[in-house]
Amino acid sequence: MWLADKWKDYEVIDTSSGEKLERWGNFILVRPDPQVIWNTPKKDGRWKKMNAHYHRSSRGGGEWEFFDLPQQWKIHYDSLGLAFNLKPFSFKHTGLFPEQAANWEWMTALLKAGGRKDPQVLNLFAYTGGATCAAAAAGAHVTHVDASRGMVTWARENAQLSGLPSDAVRWIVDDCTKFVEREIRRGHHYDAVIMDPPSYGRGPKGEIWKIESSIFPFIELCAKLLSDKPLFFLVNSYTTGLAPSVLSYMLETVLHPRFGGHVEAGEVGLPVSSNGLVLPCGAAGRWQP
Repeated sequence: MWLADKWKDYEVIDTSSGEKLERWGNFILVRPDPQVIWNTPKKDGRWKKMNAHYHRSSRGGGEWEFFDLPQQWKIHYDSLGLAFNLKPFSFKHTGLFPEQAANWEWMTALLKAGGRKDPQVLNLFAYTGGATCAAAAAGAHVTHVDASRGMVTWARENAQLSGLPSDAVRWIVDDCTKFVEREIRRGHHYDAVIMDPPSYGRGPKGEIWKIESSIFPFIELCAKLLSDKPLFFLVNSYTTGLAPSVLSYMLETVLHPRFGGHVEAGEVGLPVSSNGLVLPCGAAGRWQP
């Protein structure tokens, strides 16, 4: 398992009864987590002193209960010099998946070791730009693509907070599949591809994405954009039906015949500070030369 264990401004304090107790900077949140199927004593007093609590509804979805939380606040990822705006919004989210720092560290090392001037990175389903900021801070020029204009705006704010050059990122609001198809027709190429696809989603014009049927042909499509000597290819998955071995097999099948290289896949996790356990947070598949 790959651990995001370099955070100072984020911490999973405890987990119990389907929920996790987290510290985001100076604020304590309680949010549901489907991986927490155990019931253990809630000994930490912060379970009763949270700044906000997301309650899941038995009918689906849920809602926030606020006690003392600003509408927006900022945290830093000191290891890579990044900063992010956070705010509670739909379906328990805050605008950042902190476990992805494990992947940020991996891609940053590859970009710096690659020795290339201005490597081109494509980040698809790019959300609020955690991976975009990490790659740009490592010297890459990033094309950031997401179907939500609001998420792209948020990502631009995070890039500015992180002190990145204004020309380090090309911001695109578009359906990811349609964008990749156009880039292929244009003859554009990238040295690395990052994708963080949803389990299910719709594009700006109603395009349907269902990961079980869409992910493999999409990986095949994106591979056509790779340069002759790519630096890496990263696929994230939060869908429990896609085991790490499935991600590994897809990348091996698509990339190894053309580029050789090495594929590995595994769970991504966050350490739990109260007991030394690790909270699993999905899987990732990684290819590199």
